[in-house]
Amino acid sequence: MADRIMSWLDPLPGDRVADIGSGTGLFLSRLLEAASDGTPILCVDPSQHMLDLLPADPRLSPVRATAEQIAAGEVAMPYEKVDAFVFKEAIHHVKDIPATLSGLAGRLAPGGRILVVTLPRRLEYPLFPAALDRFAANQPEPGLIAAAMAAAGLETEHRSEEYAVTIDREQWIDLVRNRWMSVLSTFSAGEIDEGIETIRLLHPEHEITYTDRFAFIQGVRR
Repeated sequence: MADRIMSWLDPLPGDRVADIGSGTGLFLSRLLEAASDGTPILCVDPSQHMLDLLPADPRLSPVRATAEQIAAGEVAMPYEKVDAFVFKEAIHHVKDIPATLSGLAGRLAPGGRILVVTLPRRLEYPLFPAALDRFAANQPEPGLIAAAMAAAGLETEHRSEEYAVTIDREQWIDLVRNRWMSVLSTFSAGEIDEGIETIRLLHPEHEITYTDRFAFIQGVRR
């Protein structure tokens, strides 16, 4: 994923990049190649706990804020204009996507871009049905994100990419038990246990194989 984000953005040395919803900076390894002490990647996240877990690297600069606060200018950034905003599976946390993307588009330098990497509403993950339904109910359609970028005056490209994933069933169940997806945190411990039993029934095999699909949506300011 770090490679694919790097390929889509194709940053130049000195580009001013802001990763929205960066968390612990898991997908920033390749982007660091174009960063420097003078133009660090801005790691934007509302959780101070997550920002505290960022690697100690002068090429990373934490900014505690939401996407909405950055878009509205409520939280100051070190850069007046940005060359790239990145959302990796964070856009679903934004309450008003069109308004937020429009605000961010206004903070782009000429040639700047917004890249959103997001999951489709309907997953093929080996989860229990209630989790899949709850995820779909709260996940924005990639096409609507692309339309919001276009409405913000950005030249938009939208493409899906897919990857085959094979994982040991017990490892997968451990991930579910530890609520590795945010939607799983909305279920009680008892509901998770029931869901795991459903997964065991639906997937008696020792290894589970499924298709992981991501929508890559990029808007460029011309």
